[in-house]
Amino acid sequence: MPISRRALAAAFAVCVLLPLSACGSGDDGGSTDASGKVEGDITFQTWNLRANFKDYFEGLVADFEKKYPGTNVKWIDQPAEGYADKISADAAGGTLPDVVNVSPDLVAPLAKAGLALDLDKAASQYKKEYLDGAWASHQIPGMTGTYAFPWYLNTGPLFYNKSLFEEAGLDADQPPTTYDELFADALQIAEKTDGKVATLANVPTVEDFGRYGVPLMNKEGTAFTFNDAKGVELLTKYKELYDAKALDPQALTATPESSGKKFLTEAVAMNPGSALDLGNFKKQAPNLYKNIGITDQITSTGHVNMYVMGVMVNAQTKQKPAAVAFAHYVTEAAQQMSFAKKVAIFPSTAGSLDDPYFTKEDGTDETRVRVAAAKSLKTAVNYTPVLFSEQMKTELRNEVAKALQGKQSPKEALDNAVEACDRLLQQQG
Repeated sequence: MPISRRALAAAFAVCVLLPLSACGSGDDGGSTDASGKVEGDITFQTWNLRANFKDYFEGLVADFEKKYPGTNVKWIDQPAEGYADKISADAAGGTLPDVVNVSPDLVAPLAKAGLALDLDKAASQYKKEYLDGAWASHQIPGMTGTYAFPWYLNTGPLFYNKSLFEEAGLDADQPPTTYDELFADALQIAEKTDGKVATLANVPTVEDFGRYGVPLMNKEGTAFTFNDAKGVELLTKYKELYDAKALDPQALTATPESSGKKFLTEAVAMNPGSALDLGNFKKQAPNLYKNIGITDQITSTGHVNMYVMGVMVNAQTKQKPAAVAFAHYVTEAAQQMSFAKKVAIFPSTAGSLDDPYFTKEDGTDETRVRVAAAKSLKTAVNYTPVLFSEQMKTELRNEVAKALQGKQSPKEALDNAVEACDRLLQQQG
């Protein structure tokens, strides 16, 4: 996948429902025994990485083949557009590559169909090499097992406009660190600017409910639970912000790109982002860049949200030892560190985030963001449930919009969203 803000947002949002009848346990793929000699021909599929990282991956493949004589890795790279559909078609047609670059939501239907190898059985000896939260990110509610090696991670801080905070009578060096502080500051900024400056530009997503401390699903993975009292409380707070114009009036139709533009033009006071954004601010909005504040994600749980990519082994591969060895090799600490230094992403391997590259600041905002993000990733979690599909995101967004517009109560909105999402969940098989 292309490593840009737009691509990250798009790629992490992708979800697929495979047109497969073989829904059931993840054991349908046969033996999970990956012992034996590492040899033979395997295919490795990535997600829109060739354009920017051709040399890196060709070197990776060559080094693996040198380490394991008798292996041959064919690298395939698919475009970002239609990647989920391509995986779906390959899975249905029996042409899924041996090793596949996936996100957790892509793994879920493959695991249910018995096409993703359970690494807790096939490669448990490697589990300790990865951060606990990263390893757990490819586990499926209602199933036992882990269905992909964690690869690279991303997260980011909240950026805020110091001058807009100061103009509203707030201390620009004391940004909000709790939800109560965030909501209070947002209402003050809206009041002082007569509703001309909003603090937030996006309606709450399932990830926001997770960060607020709302339980999102039952443990069995059979029903959603974000309509509980705490979920209603969060949506009620957002309704107050919306009525006061502390939440941007166009938030109901906002995209990550449009929200970013609002922040660039100083129409909103805060926006989530990553180290990738700083260069953009410097180039496109030098006045904003001078006034940029950087603070941590706000969370009630003590754990920030992370996005994670993985490397899955096809349970039906004819070359299990080679496929598992290669998937592990791609995600080993040395390879992950090398990749992380080429682009603003983070390794999922235990101990890697203690490297000076992720702990030492040099006075630049770029390293400040990198160091802060690396520290938070050690205990970060992927809040978006792996079973939460694109259709479910749309259902939640539509019901939230009705609540903000006063067409139904926050409780009614979340009850309706949970009902719709549960119905879609049953259709997944």
